[in-house]
Amino acid sequence: MAFRECTTAEKDIGMLYYLSGADGTGGRLKARAEDFVVEEVSKGPERAENGKYTIATVKATNWESNRMIRLFAREMGMSRERIGFAGTKDKRAVTTQLMSFECPPSQLEKVQLKDVEFSDVYTARRNIRIGDLVGNRFRIRVTGCSRPADEIASIVGEVAADIKANKGFPNYFGVQRFGVMRPITHLVGERLVRGDIEGAVKCYVCTPSSDESRDKEAAECRKNLSESDDWASLLNSVPDSMSFEKVMVQHMAENPGDWTGAIAAMPTNLQMMFVHAYQSYLFNIMLSRRIEKGLPMNRPVVGDVVVPMSADMIPLHEQQIVATEKNIDLVERQVRLGKAFVTGCLFGSDSQFAEGEMGEIERRVIEDNRLKAEDFIIPGLPHCSSEGDRREILCPVKDLTYEPDPDGYIVSFFLPKGNYATCLMREFMKSEMTDY
Repeated sequence: MAFRECTTAEKDIGMLYYLSGADGTGGRLKARAEDFVVEEVSKGPERAENGKYTIATVKATNWESNRMIRLFAREMGMSRERIGFAGTKDKRAVTTQLMSFECPPSQLEKVQLKDVEFSDVYTARRNIRIGDLVGNRFRIRVTGCSRPADEIASIVGEVAADIKANKGFPNYFGVQRFGVMRPITHLVGERLVRGDIEGAVKCYVCTPSSDESRDKEAAECRKNLSESDDWASLLNSVPDSMSFEKVMVQHMAENPGDWTGAIAAMPTNLQMMFVHAYQSYLFNIMLSRRIEKGLPMNRPVVGDVVVPMSADMIPLHEQQIVATEKNIDLVERQVRLGKAFVTGCLFGSDSQFAEGEMGEIERRVIEDNRLKAEDFIIPGLPHCSSEGDRREILCPVKDLTYEPDPDGYIVSFFLPKGNYATCLMREFMKSEMTDY
């Protein structure tokens, strides 16, 4: 299959290729929150009368996950650590997911947030965990397409056929991992890994957006913070749209010089996201290098590390298999049947490289970036440290359907957990990064 080279800003986050050589439909996502509908598929805990946890299905429109959880905690007078969820969701979207609250159902009734609804409330003996997530169903509307309907239908059909023939699409980490308007999360992570904690804080707080006209108040604030060493005097000028940056600025105002503490003041899952985003960037580069070298994604070669897939499409990373000359036929058959997937390295403090050609690619990317395993142990920031893992280089798609729409088209599908809908949509659209 002939891959197509990417010419947009996605190259800066390691996404160098498209699977399909077809032209793009153009257009954009999320003109309205209702254009991006996500329904979580997860394994909730069993119902138990008088259980310690309240479980609820939460439907939210246009809410960033961390901000919503922070307000839940404030409304109920509890720590955010007592709120459980299986996965974070897109902000500009209509999302439905299971969440748990370490409180009685009556306390949940106190929460009154605009465009947030609770349903199917019950009690259970355990909370919702990351491992409960199976995947997500998506219904996505693409708007603003300049092509006529027949061309759009032809392009969508060609791309869908390419994906079906390949049994999936390149499993890049999507733009949301890095930030759409401010793709800096991995840059913050890189500074943490290199021991530049001050630089990490300043990168997160001060780096401007690619479109400052969207929030001129934030743009002015970032500029002032970047030019001043007296953040205490600027604390009151930090707008609500910079809520997490304000956490850092407030910490620095109260604790001058404590850059590590500014990172530690962030919510745990955001702390983790910084270094994970840098690992994601390195993975994207490795996957692009594999494509450049002409190695298949849907078939193992000798040296590849392959992981089995459970019946509900959850990768079993603890059962990794290295493809060898002796077992290659058996491993290839499992991959062909969709029961196993070839992986790439998420480099960390306890990573294992593949062998053979993929191992050479992984080592070269790490060497080119002058990294060592111990760099991913961040002193004083245990939540930022990461042992690493492996990730499937191909993402399977289930139930892919298309329907025309007056201003574009609608695509519906299911993806296993940890995979990005925008990485599928970019195959159809081939738009600028900010259009996702």
